[in-house]
Amino acid sequence: MKRVFSKPNLSPFDEVEWEKRTAEITDDSGKVIFKQEGVEVPKYWSLLATKVVVSKYFYGEQGTSERETSVRQLMHRVCRTIANWGIADGYFNKEDGEIFYNELVWLCLNQYGAFNSPVWFNTGLYHEYGVGKNSGRGNWHVNPRTGEAERAATQYEYPQGSACFIQSVQDNMEDIMRLAYSEAMLFKYGSGTGSDLSPIRSTREKLSGGGRPSGPLSFLKVYDQVANVVKSGGKTRRAAKMNTLRDWHGDIEEFIDAKQKEEKKAWALIEQGYSGSYNGDAYGSVMYQNENLSVRASDEFMQAAIDKKEWWTRATTTGANLEKKD
Repeated sequence: MKRVFSKPNLSPFDEVEWEKRTAEITDDSGKVIFKQEGVEVPKYWSLLATKVVVSKYFYGEQGTSERETSVRQLMHRVCRTIANWGIADGYFNKEDGEIFYNELVWLCLNQYGAFNSPVWFNTGLYHEYGVGKNSGRGNWHVNPRTGEAERAATQYEYPQGSACFIQSVQDNMEDIMRLAYSEAMLFKYGSGTGSDLSPIRSTREKLSGGGRPSGPLSFLKVYDQVANVVKSGGKTRRAAKMNTLRDWHGDIEEFIDAKQKEEKKAWALIEQGYSGSYNGDAYGSVMYQNENLSVRASDEFMQAAIDKKEWWTRATTTGANLEKKD
């Protein structure tokens, strides 16, 4: 492997000047919500970069010996683990693996590239620090020996490194609740998730046993609260979540208006003196605050709008027309 950025016989960590700083974050009122003193960072890093990396990506509880205190530790933890995987999996020999490690460290340290949050959260905790060796089972992974998917025996040996997952949902209670569980497990390790809820029957259709369905917006309240209580990667970062609904769905208008209605409730609470900050009581008391809601508008819908033609919503199960929209 040819070196491009790093230098032979010189660690990337020794190429830069270092200094110790205090990483401090305050809220809108000036109250300190995070502070760590004596953190070691490259001298040319901005204060913003320092705050983000230290508050979100340094491992360990503050005030304990396990807490990371230097960007060196973070970079080594992640890059060493990835390089060792490459050697173990036969991508390169040990000598090339060391070059790869140095190149990766150089790129991250000099801010030419950066991994997504789940990589910084999870990678190397097991392999460098032994974190999770006595923990419960982790998420699913593909066993390299068998090629089969299986549940990891520990939480960080096969760390969750993908930032985004797209998940499906079917129109039955088991699968609707299965999605809530899957989302919670992805949020736990710092990833985001998105689902199209169009397969779930609208409130304008019927259940096989009689009565009316709850509709996707009712279950969306459950998903919203799962995202609210499960902080991403155990950090103070909010969960990243998106839900969509197709333009033909029977509950599409309620879906479009959902956030607006909840916003008005939040305004009413703010007028009564409740905190209006994004983490305050007002927005914490209303629904749909932990996800993006997006309409999946088709070419057919847009063309109908251009041509000023009528548009029909349809039943999820039968495809029959439900309501005509202008």
